[in-house]
Amino acid sequence: MSIFNKAQQDLAEHLGDEKIVLSKWKDWKWQMSKCIKSVDDFEQLLGIEFEPEYREKIEQTVDTFPLSITPYYLSLINTDDYANDPVFRQAFPVPEELQVLDHDMADPLAEDQDSPAPGITHRYPDRVLFHISNICSMYCRHCTRKRKVGDQDTVPGREEIEAGLEYIRNNPVVRDVLLSGGDPLMLSDDHLDWILTELDQIEHVQVVRLGTRMPVVLPYRITDDLVAVLKKHHPIWVNTHFNHPREMTTSSKEAVRKLADAGIPLGNQSVLLAGVNDCPRIMKALVHKLVANRVRPYYLYQCDLSEGLNHFRTPVGKGIEIMESLRGHTSGFSVPTYVVDAPGGGGKIPLNPNYLVSLSTNKVVLRNYEGVITTYKEPDRYEQHFCDRKCDACDLQLQLDDAEECRAIGIEKLLADHDQTISLTPEDNERMGRRAL
Repeated sequence: MSIFNKAQQDLAEHLGDEKIVLSKWKDWKWQMSKCIKSVDDFEQLLGIEFEPEYREKIEQTVDTFPLSITPYYLSLINTDDYANDPVFRQAFPVPEELQVLDHDMADPLAEDQDSPAPGITHRYPDRVLFHISNICSMYCRHCTRKRKVGDQDTVPGREEIEAGLEYIRNNPVVRDVLLSGGDPLMLSDDHLDWILTELDQIEHVQVVRLGTRMPVVLPYRITDDLVAVLKKHHPIWVNTHFNHPREMTTSSKEAVRKLADAGIPLGNQSVLLAGVNDCPRIMKALVHKLVANRVRPYYLYQCDLSEGLNHFRTPVGKGIEIMESLRGHTSGFSVPTYVVDAPGGGGKIPLNPNYLVSLSTNKVVLRNYEGVITTYKEPDRYEQHFCDRKCDACDLQLQLDDAEECRAIGIEKLLADHDQTISLTPEDNERMGRRAL
């Protein structure tokens, strides 16, 4: 019997009616109503019994950082070795979360300090983070926003969302809006549709991104109705958050398939977590599963300095080791960018193995993934054409606008089998003029 079926049957036994459970299992709202939020329920459903002293410490952790696991995600835990299971480690609280070190911060990325309007974090010049929900279907133990986890009193209302939208309207530099939370897919389809419609009407907003972990922890949220709503608002991008190959289940594959089939580009942002995915083989298996399901590995994050995450952190060297195992050893589009989100709001800083060995005036020395040392000869002389580097006063014709397909109709005639045109002739062609005489 699979773990998945056992979890369903255990839950059915717990609720007293197996038929009801099996018929409701793929209803995301039912899943939300049955989230496991107590240690008692967790033990009963998985047949696990913690030592009394350890259990008391877990309860103390839950008092500070709440517990919430969807029945679906709970069903993925390998109960034969739960302590080392990557799903368990991401979902279940441990006493180490209460260890706050000197360098730990409640808001390590200074998101609140960089917030010029309700729900808005404006750190980079041309894009903003828009917090439209503070709740999630599951509380990830490694969340960088643990300060907001489960804070039902600060779920943004319509007035707060309007204030964030007004900030975006009044700042023409904003061309990219990332909807985040919490999880924005905790909102109803109608509410999400309203926000996306408002953003569509802001002329300078060119792209909207949506960050969600639903395909991982509650894939049944990706309904046909939700996909139809998202499809109305292209261009929209979705970034999800798979951390381990075991999370790419049949249900998760179906969720990302629906999104990809709707023409939505998909990316993935993993966090490097000790005891979960800090292994080159695990990360390679993960990125291969992602691209096989049309999800592009986007970022690999070094774990943030949020309070309660110290037990998840690895040295930066571990991330570099993983990048060494990917670059050159698998397809380039399978390799994420390894970043540290700088404490204090400095933004994402990419980190890579050092492939530049040395450089001189007109030559660079490089090494490849195999350790091969090679050189690249640079031009002896280089002058940038047309540019005096005075961008603030530039009056050059840079031709940045889209090219007009002015010749497409004529060329199309020549290519089409249904049209008998065999050549395109200028109006004042002298030769054609002579034929008319």
